[in-house]
Amino acid sequence: MKKVFFITSIFFALILLPFSTRAEPDGEAMPVKILLVPGHDNEIWGAQYGKIKEADMNLRLAQELFKILRNENRFETYITRDNLGYTTVFADYFASAMDEVIAFKNKAKKETAEKIDSGELVPKEGAPHNNAAAEMALKLYAFNKWAGENNIDAVVHIHFNDYPRPSKWLIGKYRGFVIYVPEAQMQNAKASITLGESIFVELKKKYITSTYPWEKGGLVPDQELIALGGNGTLPASVRSVLIEYGYIYRFGNTAFRHGAYKDMAARTATGIKNYFFLK
Repeated sequence: MKKVFFITSIFFALILLPFSTRAEPDGEAMPVKILLVPGHDNEIWGAQYGKIKEADMNLRLAQELFKILRNENRFETYITRDNLGYTTVFADYFASAMDEVIAFKNKAKKETAEKIDSGELVPKEGAPHNNAAAEMALKLYAFNKWAGENNIDAVVHIHFNDYPRPSKWLIGKYRGFVIYVPEAQMQNAKASITLGESIFVELKKKYITSTYPWEKGGLVPDQELIALGGNGTLPASVRSVLIEYGYIYRFGNTAFRHGAYKDMAARTATGIKNYFFLK
């Protein structure tokens, strides 16, 4: 995901709190519902290094993570895209519910503006990302609406990073991963931050955090990203994190890149499992 420079960054203490599976009235544990969102798509592919497109990288890593979680009975896992495009669930949702999604978006933005005007919500300056294209932004709102309607426990957005470079063929100077989490005032912030911290611990065992000055620390709050529930579009029960696994130009070597997909997915899965099940 491309970005421009931003001003502030907040650091979080690492506090890992276990979260058990939800229970049905008869006491039986229900599977934890996870939605994986490989960022961008075949039309709007995000960052690019040479011929390597971010959307393809996001999908490959997401598929590795999906395979791990799908094989766990404790999880019920969904993914928004596959090799053919958007999965049937979401292609059908886009086709049937977009009028409702637009109304959902407009209502959420209006309510957020009213909260700011009343002082209930204090705007916090964070990372000024490139604005998502209108079509992509609407899909992000659709994912949030669907997640709320379907009692999703956690949404994991998967990305690779970039910053403005003179040419897509040039290697940049930054490296490392960063996890974006909801800003503290957001209704899903508390649980999302703890999930982000759990994943952070596992990735940090092998990978450095971003050397981009404004990503120092590796956990960055954001109030405006739609993916994290911007404009109050995710309820408190839906955790959401956006992971930038590294700067795209650091993955030019094919063997290294493919190995990273598997390793990063495995570490992310461990972080998710530890958050939900570690006693």
